[in-house]
Formats: sequence, structure tokens, C-alpha cells
Amino acid sequence: MKGKHFWKKAAGRLLQLGAAAMLWQGAHAQAESAKEDDYFKIMRVPVPEGDLLEVGGLCTLPNGNLALTTRRGDVFVVENPTSAKPFFRKFATGMHEVLGVAYKNGSLYCAQRGELTRLTDTDNDGKADRYETVYAWPISGNYHEYSFGPKVAPDGKFFVTLNLGFPDVWWHPKSFVPWRGWTLKIGEDGSVEPWAAGMRSPCGISMIDDELFYTDNQGDWVGSGSIMQVKKGAFMGHPASLVWTDMPGSPLKLKQDQVFALVKPRYDVDKNGRAVKPENIVNEKFLSEYEIKKAIPELQLPAVWLPHGILGISNSEIVKIPEDQWGPFAGQLLVGDQGMSKVSRVFMEKVNGEYQGAAIEFRSGFQSGVTRMAWGKDGSLFAGETARGWGSAGDAGQGLQRLVWNGKIPFEMRAVRAMPDGFEIEFTKPAERKYAEDIASYKVESYIYKYHSVYGSPPVNQQTLQIKGVKVSPDGMKARIIVDGLRPYYIHTLTLEGLRDAETSFSLVHPTAYYTLNNIPEGARLTMNEVSTRNSAVAETKAAPAKAAGAKTAATKPAAAGTAAAPKNAGTIAKAPTYAEVKPLLSKHTCLACHNTDKRQVGPAYRDVAKRKYSIEKIVQLIHNPQPQNWPDYATPMPPMPQVPVADAKKIAAWINSLK
Repeated sequence: MKGKHFWKKAAGRLLQLGAAAMLWQGAHAQAESAKEDDYFKIMRVPVPEGDLLEVGGLCTLPNGNLALTTRRGDVFVVENPTSAKPFFRKFATGMHEVLGVAYKNGSLYCAQRGELTRLTDTDNDGKADRYETVYAWPISGNYHEYSFGPKVAPDGKFFVTLNLGFPDVWWHPKSFVPWRGWTLKIGEDGSVEPWAAGMRSPCGISMIDDELFYTDNQGDWVGSGSIMQVKKGAFMGHPASLVWTDMPGSPLKLKQDQVFALVKPRYDVDKNGRAVKPENIVNEKFLSEYEIKKAIPELQLPAVWLPHGILGISNSEIVKIPEDQWGPFAGQLLVGDQGMSKVSRVFMEKVNGEYQGAAIEFRSGFQSGVTRMAWGKDGSLFAGETARGWGSAGDAGQGLQRLVWNGKIPFEMRAVRAMPDGFEIEFTKPAERKYAEDIASYKVESYIYKYHSVYGSPPVNQQTLQIKGVKVSPDGMKARIIVDGLRPYYIHTLTLEGLRDAETSFSLVHPTAYYTLNNIPEGARLTMNEVSTRNSAVAETKAAPAKAAGAKTAATKPAAAGTAAAPKNAGTIAKAPTYAEVKPLLSKHTCLACHNTDKRQVGPAYRDVAKRKYSIEKIVQLIHNPQPQNWPDYATPMPPMPQVPVADAKKIAAWINSLK
């Protein structure tokens, strides 16, 4: 029997351990965080009853009114758009899927399915009475030959981008007729100048500071969405449009075979439409765009990657925040997303003559897919929306909303800048020093996407990078971190969960930034004697008590049935994983971008899938080779996902079936 001195000593030790545990929990407790809605309100714009907007184009007119075009072929002028009762005046009608509009010299210029059209009200009755073809481009009649733009170039000409056509195997588009998959520059006189090739689905054409940029959508040859600068003679990555480089006026002589010699085209379905074996893709040789650029200098690399399923699934228009608006974010970029009904923020900088920068979540919760954006005269941002044919989050199929800043400043990463030895993070408000000087508050990982003909790419070649020190500015507005193992052309994910606002102790509203590091700048590096190396995580690990002999730990605990040690037989999982266990897989494979547990989104809710009573084996098959005919009420078919390992697919399937 133990003596009283032993129990007294043991009690004291338990008190010490309890205090240490409380200290550890206090250091890592979830800080209170403000919400997006606390600063940026989404306001409804009343629309006329019976009018289906399905916005394809949006621009602000000199008097503050809006020009708005629809996929159904109408053009509206919205008078007093920021008022409680804006007036929608139909300016033109009977056009063919108008997916962009620009104003110039008293006329509206619209990109229809097959032409750039000038609309003019010559008699000043508020309606266009002159419809003029500026330039007509070829069309094959394929349903997916969308046309985007125009955007006015510095010399007064117009840029338009032309979507590829989608054949029966829709995730392998083709350029059926000349200039599909190209950017064209068109003059008022109808002259045309082929500008760049290699676009897939170039919805987000934008002029930023007199330079042309666009966003493309994930798919074959496009591992994820991104912002890319469009230079004359550039190849943007998709080889389908290279069949026209022998045409007169082409600034590009690159051929498909030159790309295919480096990356053999392969398909994720066989001749019968069945998905190839997942291991063929998982074990495929790793190639990224920056490796291809060594052999094909015409290839334009993304300025900023927009990670798929995180910052969108169908990226759309880019707009610049006016220099006198929205406080600390003035001059930065916003990018819409049609599929996830959200807007992301981008800080972009030039290093060694090339653009790069950080993308950060900004505002989600729009009622429908955000396709077009335009600034109101009052500093609010109009968002034009549609979901028909392209599924999106949100309850509405179309509409117009406004995003309004209330003047309060959120605690955010205002900017992330590349440094010779890491990154400098600038905040919108001072950070609390005790957290900012703790390297445990920072985490940096890097990864890249594959460049291949398969639909999309998972993140590959992932690494967690060591943070060696941090230097915080005297005012707490900047933190410069030394990061070991920076990789050019990789996406570097910076997660700052541990940071706190010095004023409120709130955490960052959005604690993660995705920096595309195309170039590492030259310059002075920090020395270790001028940085903090304090690491509370290491201190807590050393302070933790030794594990008692025989105690079960996370490392020794047997794997639950159906989780890490899933049996080979797909139908014998005894216990389904919990949502907490399966969520990392749903995020990793971008499932959450299109599916919600309880609510219809781009695709059906997981509970609705569970009601079908598919076997685990059947769900695995449908992940790898979807059958859109099973879900006829959903306009956006799911692409094959053969890159999802069978073990992961089994866990996801077991969890889905548990929802029954």
C-alpha cells in the first residue's frame, strides 16, 4: 500500500499536469473570429417580376446606370441601380446568348454566340434601334461554343475569348472551327487579329491596368483554375486550338504534336466510355506546366493559381478594387466563381518581370453563381448571377446582388509578398505580438498540379516546409517569416491559425493564403539573430508528461473498421467513418465544392445519394465513372474522378451510406 507521502507527491504532480494541460489548451483554444458578413453585406437588388436575368454581361455606364445582358438574349439598362426601386429598361432583345458587354462612345458592344455586335440608340428613345455586326467568327453549332467579352483595349479595339466545343465525351473539348480556344482582337472596322491560343473555357476575360488577363476553368490540360496574363503569341495551355496555327494572321506556330511529344495525350475513359483504372493516373509520371515551359517557351504560366474546390470550381470575371474604395483592399483584385457562388481576393505583385501573388477567400454566400461583376458609383460591387446549365451553390437560378462594405476593417492578411528567404505578411490591423512572434502560429506547405490530358489534377508533390524564424514589425502590421525549402512555380499555402488581432484578440477572418511563387526575388536575407525562434508547440511537447506504459495512443490505437485499414472487399466495411474522419478526404478530392451533406448544391446532397441505396462498390464505381443520366435534374454532369484512390473512395462511400 502506498504511503501518504506518495499520494501527496502524486497529487502535486497531477496538479502540475493539469495546469500544463490547461496552459496547452489555452494556447491552442479556438479564438473567436469575426465573420465575412460583419464587414461585407450582400444586398438584394429587386428585379422585375417575370424577367429571368441569367446575367452574362455587366458594365457600369458613365452616368452610373448599369448595362446588363442575359444568356436569354436580352440587354437591359438598369437605372438608379443602388436605389430601393431600380428601373430595368429593356434596351435590346432577340440576341443569341450575350455573355459580355462593354460601353464605348455612346454604344454598347456585346459578344453574342457568333459575333461582336454594336447596339446604338440613334433616336434617343431609350432602346437600341441599330444592331450592327462588327465581326462574325465561325461557329459549328456545338452547344458549348460560348463567346466572352468584349473588353476594350488601350488602343480602343476589343478583346473577345472563344470557348472550345464539347463533343459527346464532354470533358475532352475540341476546336471544331477556326479560332475556337483563342483570344481575338477586333477593330471597329471589323479587322481581326488572332492574339493568343490555348484557352479551354475562358469565361473571366478582364482588363486590369490596361493589361489583358483571364481565368480558365479546371478540366483536361487545366489542373485548376487560375489568373493568367494574355500576351500576344502566348500559348495558354490547352492544345486543342493549336490546329489553327497555320491560319493567316496566327502569331503562334506551335503544333499539337510538339505538346504531345512531351505529354502523351491520354484519356480517362476508354473507347466504350468507361473510366480507366485509377492507379494508371495515380502512378502517372509527374509533369507540371513549368517543366513543359522549358521546352515550349510560348507556354504562359498562371500568375496566380486559384485552388480548385477551395477558391472556386468555375472561376469567372476579375475586377480591380478602385484605389479609393474598400480601405486596406484598395487596388487589389476580386475574382468571381460561378460554381461555388463566391468571390476571392488576390494580391498580385511583379517579381523578375512576371506576375505572381496570393489568393485568399473573401466573400461566400451569394444566392447564385457569380459570373460578372461591376463597380457601382457608390463603391458597392454588383454581382450578376446565373446557374442554368452550370450548377452552382445558392438557392436561386439567377439574379443581381450588391456587395457593400460597412467601413469596418476586418483582421485579415492584406498582402503576402515573396522574399528571398520566405514571405512577408502584411495585416490590415496590428497583430498581437506574443502570437505573431511564435513560429507555431504559422504553417507553410507547397504543392503543384499535373499538366496532363486527364480532367483536372489533385495537388501533387506536397511538402510541409520548415519555418525557422519570424520578425514582426514594431507596429505589429507585418510579419516576415524565414521558410526553408521554397520551390519556384509551386503554390505555397500559408496558414496562420495562431494569429490574433491586438485590439480584439479575434483570429483572422480568413487564415489561409495561397501564394503562387513563380520567382524568388533577390535581396537581403534575414539573419537568425534578428528573428524570433520561439515555438510554443515545441515547448508544450517537451512539457508533456511521459506516456504511461501500455497506454493507448493515436499511433497505437487499432484502426476503426472502414477507416485507415479498410478491408479489400468493398462490401465488408463494418463501421462507417464519421464526418470528421471523412471530411479531409472530401476536401482533398474537392468533393465539397459540388456536394453538401444535406443540401442540393452543384450536385445532389449526400443524403439524397444515400437514399438511392447504392452498395459501397457501386458508389466507388460512380466516383470513378459517373452516370449523369442517373441525375437528370442536375445540369452540370460530374466529371470522372479516377484519380481518387479506391481506399479513399470506399471510406467516402461507407460514410455516404451511413446517412441512410
